[in-house]
Amino acid sequence: MNKYLKISPTDNVAVATTNLNVGEILHVDGTDISIRNQIPTGHKFALRNIANSENVIKYGYPIGHAITEIKAGEHIHTHNLKTNLHDNLQYNYAPTHPKLNIPKSDLTIKGYLRYNGEMGIRNELWIVPTVGCVNGQAQMIIDRIKTELDISHIDDVRVYTHNYGCSQLGDDHVNTQKALAQLAKHPNAGGVLVMSLGCENNQQADFKKMMGQWDEKRVRFLVAQEVEDEIEAGFDLMKELVEYMRNDKREHLPLSKLKVGLKCGGSDGFSGITANPLVGNFSDWLIAQGGTTILTEVPEMFGAETILMNRACNHQVFDETVALINNFKNYFRKYDQPIYENPSPGNKAGGITTLEDKSLGCTQKGGHAEVVDVLDYAQSVTKHGLNLLNAPGNDLVAASALALSGCQLVLFTTGRGTPFGAFVPTLKISTNSRLFNFKNNWIDFNAGQLLEGKDMALLLKEFIAFVVEVCDGKLLKHEEHGFKEIAIFKTGVTL
Repeated sequence: MNKYLKISPTDNVAVATTNLNVGEILHVDGTDISIRNQIPTGHKFALRNIANSENVIKYGYPIGHAITEIKAGEHIHTHNLKTNLHDNLQYNYAPTHPKLNIPKSDLTIKGYLRYNGEMGIRNELWIVPTVGCVNGQAQMIIDRIKTELDISHIDDVRVYTHNYGCSQLGDDHVNTQKALAQLAKHPNAGGVLVMSLGCENNQQADFKKMMGQWDEKRVRFLVAQEVEDEIEAGFDLMKELVEYMRNDKREHLPLSKLKVGLKCGGSDGFSGITANPLVGNFSDWLIAQGGTTILTEVPEMFGAETILMNRACNHQVFDETVALINNFKNYFRKYDQPIYENPSPGNKAGGITTLEDKSLGCTQKGGHAEVVDVLDYAQSVTKHGLNLLNAPGNDLVAASALALSGCQLVLFTTGRGTPFGAFVPTLKISTNSRLFNFKNNWIDFNAGQLLEGKDMALLLKEFIAFVVEVCDGKLLKHEEHGFKEIAIFKTGVTL
């Protein structure tokens, strides 16, 4: 394995693929470079002398500017590099309209066809509380179901607890309603009990209006204050759903029904080199099959947003992307928070220095396809292709948001590792082999093979086969361990 990677021909930095020691000589582009500092794996070093205030180039784009003179072979990180990002920008639409030349596949997915034509890749039984006050009662019902009934035909049975649904105002109240309504209708659930207390802000009558249409055979409702024994009443309703789900069978369905969320967390210096490009290639491939992908983490688009804007399919989508970026910046300002307080400590330890550095790697998960739509939080995706979604970078909130917009599966790239899972299968992809081997109880797929000479086309083929297996029912690591949860986006006041 080469000791460094130069990502783009125009870059003036390279990334160390192993720890580099002082005095090591590397032959780069016909020039010998002597390493001047210890360079940790995944971190950057200068390929030539970089003047004070000169842009540092990685991925072919500036990731910030030098704040002192940097010599060739010198470590580049937070001590000598600063972001170029600042307030809202003026953008001009310069469409690229990329064309993907990817052949059609004859692969299918063995999923569950729902009443509205949507596909589920799991057949699970859920309780969705409209307010956190009934979390305990809901769990008691789940415990009875698991103890007293034959549920061998059901993939999972659980309650998605949360702390919201009351004492919320404005956008928070609406976001909670929207999120829980989308959860109750998600195609990965074969049966859902919506359980309310009765006196909360999130009243069940209003909640049903937010849901719109639902499968009345698969979604039942219970208000705890309206029955004498809510545990018994809830158990009876869930028992009916258990019996109804006995007839559910997987069938071959087209790839065009698959919607996949694109997410990264605990990134490192290899995220934009291995795992994110792999996911980007998968996104392009799925879109070529008529499928759908969604990219979110809006703050981690800052610094790379023009790449996405110029891939907008038309001027309206361009304008919506501009608004997506600027509105999120305004959200930070509303609470007097720095817009560019990123990357995280873990990101920095892994070699990411500025938000541009992180964003240029992050957005590679979106591949090269046109952006066809921009979605609000908890808005259902309706257009095939690459969509952008309004949600933060927080792992749990963003992964939940992707699923709430209709994704049956989330692809989650990571260079640091995390055990969590959203309420849909959350496929962990390591950026390096060390993490894959060290945290094999967390990680599902190793993109670090690309650093060891594996061909991208071959790895993509293996990854596609793995994703299809997961869609057909193969459990991911977090599913095996029972780590599943929902996190709702909260932005305002709690009474």
